[in-house]
Amino acid sequence: MKLLSPAISRLARIRHWRIEQWANDPVASQREVLQDLITHGQYTEFGRKYGFNQLFNIRKFKETVPIHEYEDLKPYIDRIMQGEENVLWNTPVNWFAKSSGTTSDKSKFIPITKESLEDCHFQSAKDVLTMYYNNRSESDLLTGKGLVIGGSHQISPINDDMQYGDLSAVLLQNTPIWANWIRTPELSIALMDEWEAKIEKMALHTIQEDVTSISGVPTWTMILIKRILEITGKQTLKEVWPNLELYIHGGVSFTPYRTQFQKLIGEGCHYLEMYNASEGFFAAQVSPEEEGMLLFTENGIFYEFMPIAEYGKPNPKTIGLKDVEIGQQYAIVISTNGGLWRYLVGDTVQFISKFPFKLKVTGRLKQYINAFGEELIADNADKAIAIACEQTGSVVKDYTAAPIYFGENSPGAHEWLIEFEQNPDSMELFRSSLDAALKELNSDYEAKRHRDIALTKPVIHSLPNGVFNEWLKQKGKLGGQHKVPRLSNERVFVEEIKRNFL
Repeated sequence: MKLLSPAISRLARIRHWRIEQWANDPVASQREVLQDLITHGQYTEFGRKYGFNQLFNIRKFKETVPIHEYEDLKPYIDRIMQGEENVLWNTPVNWFAKSSGTTSDKSKFIPITKESLEDCHFQSAKDVLTMYYNNRSESDLLTGKGLVIGGSHQISPINDDMQYGDLSAVLLQNTPIWANWIRTPELSIALMDEWEAKIEKMALHTIQEDVTSISGVPTWTMILIKRILEITGKQTLKEVWPNLELYIHGGVSFTPYRTQFQKLIGEGCHYLEMYNASEGFFAAQVSPEEEGMLLFTENGIFYEFMPIAEYGKPNPKTIGLKDVEIGQQYAIVISTNGGLWRYLVGDTVQFISKFPFKLKVTGRLKQYINAFGEELIADNADKAIAIACEQTGSVVKDYTAAPIYFGENSPGAHEWLIEFEQNPDSMELFRSSLDAALKELNSDYEAKRHRDIALTKPVIHSLPNGVFNEWLKQKGKLGGQHKVPRLSNERVFVEEIKRNFL
């Protein structure tokens, strides 16, 4: 099998010249991408509405087409799901990626076209491997199996022609047959919906394989690794799979997990970050040693970048790649070969270099907790608090929440600091009501809470009356528009409040 490595390396070099072309001249490649997108879009209802046949340059495109959030495109997406064609894109839509909910829906459904599958998601994944092999020509990565840790939702039918699932399930269902030769576990296990049984089967099935790479969200990957070590009695994953050389991660910040992964996996494994979402595959690290992720500018997505200060304005301004500044915060606006037009993803990014354009994800436009892939937004939290108050006869004055990250032998949780105007008769009932409401409002939180595998019940502290106002006063922020931070992936604020007031 190791004879394959030189051949694979030669193939990687053949593709790498193309990657270098668009990486070195991304502005030109972006113009070509937009031209191709508009050519497809002019034959759609959306394109006719905005006169795509008259849009001949980027400036005119931005002047004519408004920025959209999911709620704005949802009426079009609903019609596609009801069977209408040529609504947002001019080729059939047979798949939808189900992802975390918005303020009005438990889940959102992103159209997946043949073009977005092949030219964006799959091509970008191949480009990640090409870049890796270009930097490590003697790698044996593809001579073993790639352990793919997919999502928690099986494929579900909408009608005879359409199906939906989380992105990983859609990608697994559509990968070429030859990919099964280098992937583990088998598809029937990878697409299982029951996570407790799935983890067990994945562990037992993959232990005997020669696994050379792992890809998956850190949350579930860590759970699987711990189970494999329990079964085998080994101290590190490298003892189970000596040829393991790469872990590809994404979805949540890897910073809180890095030390634990290095301890669990052992020495000699490389780590690569990918920026892949239901809406598209945006960027990836060129090599483990290089900071930031290279923006993929040729794979079917046209990018704009909105300065954070523009968010919420009636006609927010965006800039192109040539005008971005290193170190500034931008929200990503995309137009894609999946039929998303000037779509505000909601992520915030920061460029760390230009030519080549490399970035890092810095957060979300809105407050959120996404430590385990749950993507809990403030709207979910506000509604869940209201439901818990109604069910327990309590009144909440203010609150904040942050994650408790995985410990050596414990799963994660959300820690809530709540100041009650009227305390609940039973704090345990309040906690259960809050947890149940969050599950109802957010499908990703519900998945992560399944049987306490990744997330346990919320941890709640009742604060003395007046704590938050005293904190605001000490910070010189009492009154006006100053507010207590609602949700954060960082524990700085929660720890400060606990240290000073509990």
